[in-house]
Amino acid sequence: MDSLVLQQLAPHGVLRTGINLANFLLVGPADAKGHRTGLGPEFARMIALRLGVPFTCVPFVSPRELADAANRDAWDICLIGAERDRAQTIAFTSAYLEIDATCLVHAESPLMSAQTLDRAGVSIAAATGSAYELWLTRHMRHAQLLRAPTHDHAYEAFAQGKADALAGLRPRLLRDESTLAGVRLLDGCFTAVQQAVGTHLQHEAGAAFLERFVEEAKASGLIDELIERHQVRGVRTAPLLSSSSR
Repeated sequence: MDSLVLQQLAPHGVLRTGINLANFLLVGPADAKGHRTGLGPEFARMIALRLGVPFTCVPFVSPRELADAANRDAWDICLIGAERDRAQTIAFTSAYLEIDATCLVHAESPLMSAQTLDRAGVSIAAATGSAYELWLTRHMRHAQLLRAPTHDHAYEAFAQGKADALAGLRPRLLRDESTLAGVRLLDGCFTAVQQAVGTHLQHEAGAAFLERFVEEAKASGLIDELIERHQVRGVRTAPLLSSSSR
């Protein structure tokens, strides 16, 4: 293993991986030994194995807090949605997973698809700092965003009728839909969150190593295997970089 890559990705002799506890799709509960479970932690363990170093998770309660820690010595790599605003402080690989983002609306809503959200008079509740909230902030010109600290807070605002729509990842919204009467999920998606591996901007050699690892993982079918092993529904392996329009 290249010594510069090790110096950049494991400067303390262990691969410290920032994980977003709010992403229940990729991060599961801790096991009996206190180790985090799920597709994300297992993928990070595989990166550590390739590097030949131990692995540990550094948990954050939200993606915003994880991203905000980029300028601190809190993690060496992170598992988070690649987003333009976050890329100001984080070097991202190409995506290894894609997750559709859409909205729940009340049954009587005139909104029929996720592509028609941007209308005057429409209010959308969304978790502040999430990849889909950052996308909506950049692209909504007429709809009003009701930003909440977490998805659960956004859910409560929507359930209480304070918002016309609830933005989120499709798998989470499917679960939310089952808990509320008189709501429906919009057709389509307004964006697909690009789940990627990030590291610090100045770590160019480390970033190049991570990029190769991610592309190999997609090409070999490893990501497909992890999706199936962890029974994650509502996600898909991202296209190889050579076949992507990114």
